[in-house]
Amino acid sequence: MTPKGELPPSDVELLEDFEAHLGLERHLSRNTVLAYRRDLSQLAEFLLRGGASLASAEPERLRRFLAQQTTLGYARASIARRVASIRAFYRWASTRGRLGDDPSALLGSPKVMNRLPTVLRPKEAAALAEAPADPDAAAAPGEGDKGERGKPGSEGPIRRAIALRDRACLELMYGSGLRVGEVAGLTLDRVDLDRRSVLVLGKGSKEREVPMSDHAADALSAYLVAGRPTMVPVDRSSAALFFNRRKKPFSDRDIRAMVEQYVQRVLPGRRVTPHTLRHSYATHLLEGGADIRAVQELLGHATVATTQRYTHVSRRRLFEAYEQAHPRA
Repeated sequence: MTPKGELPPSDVELLEDFEAHLGLERHLSRNTVLAYRRDLSQLAEFLLRGGASLASAEPERLRRFLAQQTTLGYARASIARRVASIRAFYRWASTRGRLGDDPSALLGSPKVMNRLPTVLRPKEAAALAEAPADPDAAAAPGEGDKGERGKPGSEGPIRRAIALRDRACLELMYGSGLRVGEVAGLTLDRVDLDRRSVLVLGKGSKEREVPMSDHAADALSAYLVAGRPTMVPVDRSSAALFFNRRKKPFSDRDIRAMVEQYVQRVLPGRRVTPHTLRHSYATHLLEGGADIRAVQELLGHATVATTQRYTHVSRRRLFEAYEQAHPRA
């Protein structure tokens, strides 16, 4: 991949200004901004090899880039995302007067299958959330063991703290429908155990207050009393709620690795991610009779259309129950 510094200065300036627009004006998350940057950097490199630039690109060159993506075997969803990135970039550049006509205006986007989200059964979700109950089972994969193993008497307390932390994280993802980044970004001041609620900073820096289940509140209370004091940095300068074994704030990557560990033990062979717990949360609420607008607010969805896909999951389960239970199905 061509280093960003080798692109024409005009392209570098456009990319940097567009990134600033995404972060400062549209308030998109860092991960989303990085995804845009990767897509547009690939396009810029492709154009550079053909003697063109982002500023001089023509519609036909953009189509060739997307055709190459198909030839390289990228999935339709990945190509559709690149189309969206290219359109957003050129729409911004044209609107701001940075370029002339928008060369992406007539770009087609591959049709993407609308796959239903993977959802756990209530018993499966509960088993996963309760998996860290045994401190000896908490190995905190991907965090490393620096500064802990080999010290007499140090491994027991840290393993206990990790188990309490993992249980609290899993209960929040299933019991409150939190995203990975939302869990990683939690701070002490955003948790109210008395009101059984947590203030979440979601996508677009939008805040929402969501209730905690009794299981989540109990797990979080136990972690705050007997887990966090063991994992917090010595100077206690960080307000982060969760930490890894190295006393660093618990990251998105740490959480994904943690979930994968318990999935392998409780639900071996299943493809379950942290977002599966959020999907399960929404589906189980709707199956229990919750109003779709309420679920939309709880999930922090911008539109109810995003939430409606969970109604399809519930409907599918109704048909499955009918086919399994009715003698003439």
